Amino acid sequence: PEGYKGLGKNFRDRYKLQRFGRGGFVSAALRTGAPIIPCSIVGSEEIYPMLADVKVLARVLGIPYFPITPLFPLAGPAGFVPLPSKWRIAFGTPIETAGYDDAAAEDPMVTFELTDQVRETIQQTLYQLLGQRRNVFLG
Repeated sequence: PEGYKGLGKNFRDRYKLQRFGRGGFVSAALRTGAPIIPCSIVGSEEIYPMLADVKVLARVLGIPYFPITPLFPLAGPAGFVPLPSKWRIAFGTPIETAGYDDAAAEDPMVTFELTDQVRETIQQTLYQLLGQRRNVFLG
């Protein structure tokens, strides 16, 4: 749900969730009555640690980010090989949406509240998973 903001985070901001946008995933769940299942992943933000973003190059190339990582662009194409890291994935308790009426998907307050609940659940789970991790590469 972070979208491009999540992809382009600097390494120092890893595991600090960005704003979740306008809650499109919540509106979709409300319209279909599908549960929202929070999913937290630790390990993914170390595979391409972005140290800097060359905004001018990104703009010229028409891409959202031009990342500088420990290996890219210095290592050329080898810089696209992800660094090895141990991943931990946790699925949270489903958040039911079937009990909401049809108008809930268009109600910004309902959408905001559910979006915030999902974001907080994921953020707290990330903190727990990070606390359990001993080593980035070995788990």
